[in-house]
Amino acid sequence: MIYAFDSYYYEDYANTVCIAFEDWTSTHEIETFTEQIPVSSEYESGAFYKRELPCILSLLQKIVLKEDDIIIVDGYVTLNNEGKIGLGGYLYEALQGKYPVVGIAKNEFTSPDSERRNVLRGESKTPLFVTAKGMNVDHASLNVEKMHGPFRIPTLLKKLDQLSRE
Repeated sequence: MIYAFDSYYYEDYANTVCIAFEDWTSTHEIETFTEQIPVSSEYESGAFYKRELPCILSLLQKIVLKEDDIIIVDGYVTLNNEGKIGLGGYLYEALQGKYPVVGIAKNEFTSPDSERRNVLRGESKTPLFVTAKGMNVDHASLNVEKMHGPFRIPTLLKKLDQLSRE
């Protein structure tokens, strides 16, 4: 199973949503998990994970992960060639490396990262930026490329974004 997470922030709480789907080419989710929790940290430039990681970890308590499951986050797993990690990297560490984490970011991070792949989908000339831990990043980027939907943002990730904003 693949579990994709996204959070949307309101003034005093975050709405975190996870959709579960069977494989990379799935057209619909199997299950949806949602949780609203008080925001524990203000946005801090360069430390986005401090705000979002607690939301994901809290929602993960409602999910029983199995050995072959994969987690997707809206953001980065790795940030540069010097070993700096993003939200997905911190999640991977918090889960003790037991589950692959794939980061799919919409905005480019400026530092060079040999573990980042640009993925063009549909007719978009703007890439998605894919990073991963626990899974080969080339394999992850090919999977993101083949996700359902004709546009830059895969169908299920677009739906996830919309659900987090409800």
